[in-house]
Amino acid sequence: MRPGTTTIVVLTWLSLAGSAGAQTLLVGVAAPLSGPSAILGKQIEAGAGLAAEVNGVELRTIDDACTADGGAAAAREFAAAKVSVVVGFLCTDAIEAALPILKDANIAVITVGVRTESLTDRRAKTGWPIYRLGPRGDDERNAVAAILTELWKNELFAIVDDGTIYGREIAETLRAAAEQAALKPVFVDTFRPQLDNQIGLIGRLKKAGATHVFAGGDGDDIAIMTRDSGQLDAGMVFAGGENLRTPPGDVPYAAGTLMIAPPEWAGVAEPKVLEAFAAQKIEPDGYTLPAYAAVEIAKAASALTVASGTPFTEALTAHGFTTAIGPIRFDEKGDLSQNPFRAYRYDGAHFVPLEGH
Repeated sequence: MRPGTTTIVVLTWLSLAGSAGAQTLLVGVAAPLSGPSAILGKQIEAGAGLAAEVNGVELRTIDDACTADGGAAAAREFAAAKVSVVVGFLCTDAIEAALPILKDANIAVITVGVRTESLTDRRAKTGWPIYRLGPRGDDERNAVAAILTELWKNELFAIVDDGTIYGREIAETLRAAAEQAALKPVFVDTFRPQLDNQIGLIGRLKKAGATHVFAGGDGDDIAIMTRDSGQLDAGMVFAGGENLRTPPGDVPYAAGTLMIAPPEWAGVAEPKVLEAFAAQKIEPDGYTLPAYAAVEIAKAASALTVASGTPFTEALTAHGFTTAIGPIRFDEKGDLSQNPFRAYRYDGAHFVPLEGH
């Protein structure tokens, strides 16, 4: 985002709030409020509800059930209600069924949780008015590749994975990026996951001379590797992806372990917003803060649309927005203009941001 852009948007929004306020903005909220994903849907409902109260927005909340039928039904209801924009959606099936209907009704969508790349990659062909307030499916592996090839360019590093699609894809992306940067891992292999120990793997890594290891796999497996590396006095630094951000298991991570993941929004949110959550006894976890931010963006974009007469989608693409979770800007496809994944180092108790990454 260009310096000053965020300030300009805030001032613009404030100057236009009066004209936009003549008619209350109606925002649709699509969330799975039933079924196995209901706990996540309730987070969206709570965050959007609080933002609507603070920003003077009216909501039309519908259960999309995380299904294609539910998404299509919700879209038809939103179109009939003439909402200005829809926020929410966590499931690919629901949003894919909803988008053609919402496109025909000229209703934009700000999704807080669907990572499927094709939704925005196919924008030129489908014309779907979707904006993604969260990572793409490939953001994690691209961030791992970019961050670690820079961080470990002078290290003897290894790449291992657990053989799953997730593990293989993220490991291969890192290996390809390393090759592009003229870097060569000293060891590449697939490990057996869910073992009580990884002594054999650590021995092979040590023999290869690896001092830094990326492991594409679950947090529990990586924790065991860090423990066994310490027991063998191997002196290795391990890194993993977002899977490390899980409730601690029986084996803790070793201090110095690296994680590539998005921020925990409660750690970067504005204090006054967190105070509002606390006053309503709402935990600012999961999708609550992104849903709150989506309603803020909808309100600011609506004000810009009223003033300029430009389409809602153009307002979303052409401007940056100040939100509870920081400055947000969408690119031409509707993805975040910056990859939200960052590097964190485990300090023995918590993962803390790695300065400069």
